[in-house]
Amino acid sequence: MNKAIYIATSEEDSGKSIVTLGLMSMLIGKTAKVAYFRPIVEDFEEGQQDNHIETVIGHFALDMSYTDAFAIKKSKLIKKKNKGKLGEVLDLIIEKYKQLEDKFDFVLVEGTSFMGEGTAIEMDLNVLIAKNLGIPAIIVGTGVGKTLDELVDSLRLAYDSFKLKDVEVLSVIANKVQAENIDMIKSGLKKSLPEGVLVDAIPMILSLKNITIQEIVNELEAQVLFGEAYLNNQISSFSVGAMQLRNYLMHLKEDGLVITPGDRADIILGALQANESVNYPSISGIVLTGNIIPEETILKLIEGLSPVVPIIAVQEGTYVITNKIGDIKPKIYANNLQKIETSIDTFEKHVDLDSLTEKFIEFEVEGMTPKMFQYNLVKRAKKHRKHIVLPEGNDDRILIAAERLLFMDVVEITILGDKKQIASRAVELGLDIDFAKVNIINPRKDKNYDDYVNTYYELRKEKKMTVEIAKDLMQDGSYFGTMMVYKGHADGMVSGAAHTTQHTILPALQFIKTKPNSSVVSSIFFMCLEDRVSIFGDCAINPNPTAEQLAEIAISSADSSLAFGIEPKVAMLSYSSGSSGKGDEVDKVRTATEIVKSKRPDLKIEGPIQYDAAVDLEVGQSKMPNSEVAGHASVLVFPDLNTGNNTYKAVQRETGALAIGPMLQGLNKPVNDLSRGCTVDDIINTVVITAIQAQGL
Repeated sequence: MNKAIYIATSEEDSGKSIVTLGLMSMLIGKTAKVAYFRPIVEDFEEGQQDNHIETVIGHFALDMSYTDAFAIKKSKLIKKKNKGKLGEVLDLIIEKYKQLEDKFDFVLVEGTSFMGEGTAIEMDLNVLIAKNLGIPAIIVGTGVGKTLDELVDSLRLAYDSFKLKDVEVLSVIANKVQAENIDMIKSGLKKSLPEGVLVDAIPMILSLKNITIQEIVNELEAQVLFGEAYLNNQISSFSVGAMQLRNYLMHLKEDGLVITPGDRADIILGALQANESVNYPSISGIVLTGNIIPEETILKLIEGLSPVVPIIAVQEGTYVITNKIGDIKPKIYANNLQKIETSIDTFEKHVDLDSLTEKFIEFEVEGMTPKMFQYNLVKRAKKHRKHIVLPEGNDDRILIAAERLLFMDVVEITILGDKKQIASRAVELGLDIDFAKVNIINPRKDKNYDDYVNTYYELRKEKKMTVEIAKDLMQDGSYFGTMMVYKGHADGMVSGAAHTTQHTILPALQFIKTKPNSSVVSSIFFMCLEDRVSIFGDCAINPNPTAEQLAEIAISSADSSLAFGIEPKVAMLSYSSGSSGKGDEVDKVRTATEIVKSKRPDLKIEGPIQYDAAVDLEVGQSKMPNSEVAGHASVLVFPDLNTGNNTYKAVQRETGALAIGPMLQGLNKPVNDLSRGCTVDDIINTVVITAIQAQGL
C-alpha cells in the first residue's frame, strides 16, 4: 500500500480541512499508525500553535509531537527562497517527512493554504514538494463564485501542473458546490480529466461555512466575560446594535451575533432577554466594542441569568471590529466536535471511499527524485559510519568539504598533509574544523610508513619494485591513502581533486585489485536530473571496451543501481535502435546485450537503443513499442569512453543536472576519483557514496 498522500489546493478557502479530516478518519480505521504532516505552515506567534495541526493531532489522538508535524514557517520559507536557498527547505521537508515515514504506516500530508504573503509561488511549491516526497496527490478546488466551466478549468489546470512534473493525481474533489449541481459537476470533470482519475463533489455545508464565537476570540484576542462553555456557537449573521432597543430588536436573526459598544446596557440586556423569549430568534453571542466593560451592576445582573450566551469584549471600535469579523475565515478547532463530526460525515457521504482506498493500494512510486536520492544516501551512510581518507589536504575544497562532512556527522575522516599547514589554512578560510574529530596524517612521519613501504614492496617485487622506489611512492598521498584502505586502516578513499584519474586509480589497480567475479574496473555517474536519477556508465575509465567488457560494465552498473535504491532498466546505447543498424560498433553493443541476457536473465535490458528512445516515452514507444526499457531507462551504458564522457558533461552543463561520481565498480575495496574541476558538493557526495560502498554493497 502507498505510504502517503498529498492534499493540495490551488487557491485560498478551498475547504481542504474537510478532506483532511475525512481522510484521517478513513485511514485511522484501516491503518494501525497514521501521522499528519504540514511541510509549510502559516506564521504563528511564540507560544501558539498551528490550528490545523492542533486539531488533527488532538481529535484523532495521534501518537506524535506537535513539532514533528511541520517543517518550516512561511515567512522563513520566503526568506530562504529570496536568498536562492530553496534547496535547503526541500532538504528539511524531506528529512522531517522521512522521519515520520519510518515511524508510521501512513502519512497524510497537507499542502499550503494560499494565505498571506507568498501565495504566488505556492502552486509550484506544492507540486515540487509532492514530487520530491515521491507521493501522489488529491486536488481540492472550491466552487464558490465559479461557473461550471470555470470550476472544471481551474481543477484541470491544477491537475496538469502536478502531472507535468510526474506527480500522480489519484483524485480530484470539487468542494463547496451547490447540492443540486453535484451530478453535473462530476460529469463535467470526468469529461475533462483522464479516465483513471477519481472524481467527487462535496456540497456547501452552511454549518461549516459559519464562523464561531471561538474564532472571533482567537482572531481578535477578545476577553471572554460570560458563556465560555458556549464559544462554539455558530454565527449565521451579525448586526450592529447602535439604534434604540425597540428598533434594533427587529433586526435580530436566528444564531445572529450582536455587536455593540460596551456601554450600551440597554442593547446588551435587551438582546439577552430576546434570546430567552419565544417571540424572538436565539442569538449566538454578543461582542462588546470600544474596550468598554459594562458597569458592575450590569455585570451582576447578567451573572444571575442562566444560561448565558457568550459575551466577549474587544479593544477597537464598532466599525473596525465589524469589518474584522466580516473578514474572518471559518476554521475547525479541536474542541469543536460538531464541526469535526459534520466534516467527517459529509466527506464519507460524498466521496467514494472504496475506490479511493483501492487507489492507495494500487499506487506504486516510480523513479526517485534527486533530493530524495541524496537524502537516502546520507541516511544510509550515517547508519554505519565509515572511515574515509582524503589524500589532498593541500586543496581548499577538501578542507571546506571536510568541515561540512564533520558537521553532518556522516563519516570519520582522515586528511593527508602537514597538520600545521592544514590548521593554518583552515583558519585563513574561516573554517570551524574540530581537529579533535579529524585525523591529520603526514605520510612521511606516520608510524605506519615503514610497514606500508614493506607491504608495497612485497606485493610488487615481482614487477621489479625496489624498497627505495616503494619509499618514494609511499610518500605520495594516493599511494599512502590506498594502502590505508588495503590494510584496513581506512574503509575507503576519495581523491582526484588535484590529480589525474590515472594517478588516483593506479595504486588501487596495483594492490587492491578487482573482485573475484570482475575482470574490469568501470565507473558510473549518478545523474541527478530535475525529475529523476539516472545512472551513466562507463564515462571515466575504459576508452573502448570489448563486447564482453561492455556486458560486464552493464551488469555492474545494474547491480549498483539496485544497491542504491533505483530499479535497473538497462539501455545499451548506440547510434541505432533495434535490428535496423549495421556496423562494427552497433554489432558490439548487440553482442554485449546478448551476453548480459544470457548471464543475467533477471535484468530488464534493451540494446542497441538510441538515447532518445531510451529516455523519452513517446519516442521509445514509437521505435520499440514492445520494450520494457524504451522510454523508461534508468541505467544508460555508453559504448565507449568518448561517447560517455562527452554525453555526461553535455547533460550536466545543459540541464544543470548534478553529476555524483564517478563511482568505481569492480574493486575489492572502494576507491573513488574526483574531477579536477569538482565542487565542494561533488566531494561531499563522492565521500558519501564511498562510505556506502564500504558498508559492503
